[in-house]
Amino acid sequence: MKIALIGYGKMGKMIEQIAIDRGHEIVSIIDIDNQQDFDSPEFASADVAIEFTAPQAAYGNYLKAWSKGVKVVSGSTGWMKEHGDEVRKACSEDGKTLFWASNFSIGVAIFSAVNRYLAKIMNQFPQYDVEMEETHHVHKLDHPSGTAITLAEEIVENIDRKETWKEDTTDKKYLRVDHIRRGEVPGIHTIRYDSDADLITITHDAHSRKGFALGAVLAAEYTKEHQGLLTISDMFKF
Repeated sequence: MKIALIGYGKMGKMIEQIAIDRGHEIVSIIDIDNQQDFDSPEFASADVAIEFTAPQAAYGNYLKAWSKGVKVVSGSTGWMKEHGDEVRKACSEDGKTLFWASNFSIGVAIFSAVNRYLAKIMNQFPQYDVEMEETHHVHKLDHPSGTAITLAEEIVENIDRKETWKEDTTDKKYLRVDHIRRGEVPGIHTIRYDSDADLITITHDAHSRKGFALGAVLAAEYTKEHQGLLTISDMFKF
């Protein structure tokens, strides 16, 4: 498979190595200083572009890739609120393809399935209050993390006593989501169910970005053969 990379930071470099190890060809690498390469024949030859950039750049990158007939896999977060409707329309009505995930880790996909199941159980036990905390490296610009938002939305969908999620709240009708930024932490997500009697905690603690990078390449392999707006739940049937 021919892959283009959009964004060539630590994640982009790790994706490049894993893709090559899996027998794929990197035909184009686009970063801040060579945006003109979106118009190159090398980029247009890609089956899929894998995009990991900043929230303010992601949507524009999708448009540039789509204009060249290239499908996109993206792990960029922070753009959904402003451009979500446009992306959904492009994928459902205009024939574009985006595989988007807030987190490509296989472990996080499993953790997410456990989160949904636990929330369904806890809906029956109002004595437990639930809150979430996410920790990431100091370079992460958006908060809470896209993964935390996804997990929070899954909880709210399954627990009737929570209206929505919010940061910095003491109101029990909201799921409180806290964020911490320190060091070079790849990502820790913790969900706590606390009662007067006991505390139930589930945590996903990433050791490195390798799991995210492998998941992104697996998503690209899946995206090559599928179309529309795709997610982790399409690729992993938990």
